[in-house]
Amino acid sequence: VDVVFGGAPCQGFSLIGQRAMDDPRNSLVREFVRIVHELDADYFVFENVKGLTLGKHRQFLDELIAAFDAIGYCIRKPWQVLNASSYGVPQDRQRLILMGAKRKLALPEYPLPVTCAYDGERSELPKGPSCADALGDLPDAETYAVLEEVDAVKVKSWGKPSAYAAELRCATPADWHYGHKRVWEPSFLTSSMRTEHTEISRRRFGETEQGKVEPISRFFKLSATGVANTLRAGTDAARGAFTSPRPIHYKNDRCITVREMARLHGFPDWFRLHATKWHGARQIGNAVPPPMARAVAKAVLQSIGVEPTKPKVAIELGSEALLHLDMRKAATYFSVPVSIGKRDRKSGAKKRKQSDIEADRTKVTSLDAANKKKPPKKGRPSSGAKRNQAYA
Repeated sequence: VDVVFGGAPCQGFSLIGQRAMDDPRNSLVREFVRIVHELDADYFVFENVKGLTLGKHRQFLDELIAAFDAIGYCIRKPWQVLNASSYGVPQDRQRLILMGAKRKLALPEYPLPVTCAYDGERSELPKGPSCADALGDLPDAETYAVLEEVDAVKVKSWGKPSAYAAELRCATPADWHYGHKRVWEPSFLTSSMRTEHTEISRRRFGETEQGKVEPISRFFKLSATGVANTLRAGTDAARGAFTSPRPIHYKNDRCITVREMARLHGFPDWFRLHATKWHGARQIGNAVPPPMARAVAKAVLQSIGVEPTKPKVAIELGSEALLHLDMRKAATYFSVPVSIGKRDRKSGAKKRKQSDIEADRTKVTSLDAANKKKPPKKGRPSSGAKRNQAYA
């Protein structure tokens, strides 16, 4: 085995002061180290969140590096946090990458940035794709009523794609890079089940400026000329099963679809996600953007001294039925235990109606106006100030 890639979760930071690697929640990290060792791999790449490099969490990172050192591997130092926007991805997404090799083997170099992400940023690099470049050619899912029930529909006309979008549609042989060509139907808009929003939500989305956060939902509104915020996975069932906070479309008054998330992540259009929006969004939020992964893999190949070749055989897509399995059916299909965690956290808060939130917002605005006319007494805050603090 030449190289092992992995992105094992490491959530056990609560035991800082003890051995963080011994926390059972970090078991997959220990398994990653074991697999690299037992396979006797020449190289490995370990990916994780930027937070692993900060504050008290550094103990875990230090323990991980020491674990690899103990089994005969060196790590390219200083380790780096790479941003997907530096590798042609329209998303601000920072991730720790550890690149290691057996002693006496050449260590890979971290890939250099190839794009610049932000308006006004001074750089000799070309500006990377924007949100409009990623999404501008996609048909609006809300024009297809069938997408209320299913996640795919055949589309007769598409917009003119940018160079970035054309690559994700695999319009030329070069767009497949070193992957197998897939036998697929590009006229279908997939992973695009609609989300029904209330008129109140749509109004708030429309009033929010591009590149800003909508104050009630806290959803980020994409900027047509900028990049997306970090697309997240949400929480599992044990932690409330909260859905991923999909950002607001820069033009349409709605959250983006799973396909639009995939475009912002760098997934090609043939790649299918789970039909359920929550699962599909989570798959993307947990994934390394493919263009960034490609840049890292290229750096490893250069260190190994291997020239990659393009496969000539096209392959069929997998069974579409798998995209519709729930957790229990999937566990049965793959003959594994059902891994649905029980919820162990309750906030105690009741979900409020949007009309009530709007009414409270009006009251606070009225209090603000009243407070401006009548200054509060010295020594204690006014009732209006107290309510504003509670509202904030």
